[in-house]
Amino acid sequence: MAGAGGGFGCEQAGAALAFERDRAGTGGGVGVMRWALVKVCVAVTTMVVVAFAVPLGLVIKEMARDRAFSNAEREAAAIAPALSITTERDKLERVVASAGSDSGMAVHIPAADGTAAVEIGKRRAAGKDIATTRKLGRASTTEVPGGSTLLQPVALSSGEIAVVEVYVPESAVSNGVGTAWAVLAAVGVALIVGSVAVADRLGVRMVQPAQRLVESAHELGEGKLGARVPEEGPAELRLAAVAFNSMADQVVQLLANERELAADLSHRLRTPLTVLRLNTASLGDGPAAEQTRAAVAQLEREVDTIIRTAREAKPQTAAKGVGAGCDAAEVVRERMDFWSALAEDEGRKVRMAGVERPVRIPVARADLAAALDALLGNVFRHTPEGTAFAVDVHNGEDAVIVLVSDAGPGIVDPEAAMARGRGSGSDGSTGLGLDIVRRLAESTGGDVRIGSSVLGGTEVRIWIQLDGRTPERRGHRGSVRRRRRGGVGVR
Repeated sequence: MAGAGGGFGCEQAGAALAFERDRAGTGGGVGVMRWALVKVCVAVTTMVVVAFAVPLGLVIKEMARDRAFSNAEREAAAIAPALSITTERDKLERVVASAGSDSGMAVHIPAADGTAAVEIGKRRAAGKDIATTRKLGRASTTEVPGGSTLLQPVALSSGEIAVVEVYVPESAVSNGVGTAWAVLAAVGVALIVGSVAVADRLGVRMVQPAQRLVESAHELGEGKLGARVPEEGPAELRLAAVAFNSMADQVVQLLANERELAADLSHRLRTPLTVLRLNTASLGDGPAAEQTRAAVAQLEREVDTIIRTAREAKPQTAAKGVGAGCDAAEVVRERMDFWSALAEDEGRKVRMAGVERPVRIPVARADLAAALDALLGNVFRHTPEGTAFAVDVHNGEDAVIVLVSDAGPGIVDPEAAMARGRGSGSDGSTGLGLDIVRRLAESTGGDVRIGSSVLGGTEVRIWIQLDGRTPERRGHRGSVRRRRRGGVGVR
């Protein structure tokens, strides 16, 4: 029996120690909300900047062109008085030179009264454009290689029309446009960056209350009953904070009422226990009498512990942290010594394994002893006399597995057995035994599983996590390995 049980236990322990869990993150949704606000503000600001910057850039370009041609008109107008007085080449060349535009200005005087036509400066415009301007009598512009020219007609004293040609290079038309566009772009980028900063600050004001609400909800779920949310932020979040704080206050009040009820109900056991203790004094000597008196004394201590715990401001939880906990091997040996005497009276074979060396676990000694007593008490209560049982302890790197197996008829509905308080009551079952074991395992991040053992009956596997991982929130209570079942009901 020992060899078979040990092999099956090692197989189950290996599968359990390979199982891992990861907690889901909680701040992701809040970060997405903040980023969404920033993106909306960036999009709106970008559209506004484009809507204003593009037309303004075009206006700046047009203003630069107008400025260049206005300068050309002033230069042409400076030559007009001289043309109205004289048409001599030497004098006109001096006037053009004094204007400082000899390289970009040309004067075209037609022939009249037997005088030849006069051409001063470099002509860039086509002859037909000059003739058209002279014929129409109004200024015009024309495109030439490298830029444009302004053709300005001027009336001479002889009645003919001279044309003053002023060259406007492309660099003069676009002078300052690039700088203006760069300034506009810099201003647009600055506006977008500023909007991002403002949106981020506004997002923080909206997101921080939501983040505190999430954190407080997790703290309350972890048992920190004093967790509350500051009532600040937008109106909707303030209302949510008020509702959360009201709910937390009600939870605290309900737990306080439950503790008082547990203490009152436990206190009612004192009277029958007193009578039972007095009756055990008259049993005389003998192993059975001593066992009965020891059981009554332990029952009195447990009732006193329940009353004290229920009266405390906070419910007791399994011990955690470095240095906390107990030696599982020592607790198993102690409880098996207690139950082995009764097993001998009923003709049950008992086996232990894995308790030769210390096995430290982050669980209080009293809690582990209560869990073992619940499981071993189920074996004696729900299996016939003579049914063998075994307890195996497997020590791994990150978890400890405690297996309690028996050769009884098994459990009809393992899922119902894992549900708190579903005992039928007809066979003295309250349905709380396995729930006590489950809560002990889950307090370390582990779990409890029910399966069939090679002994032919039930095997309860307690997985106790050692790496300090936060207990995972489950949508179910414990877990069940699907195997053939038969026999008695809920434990």
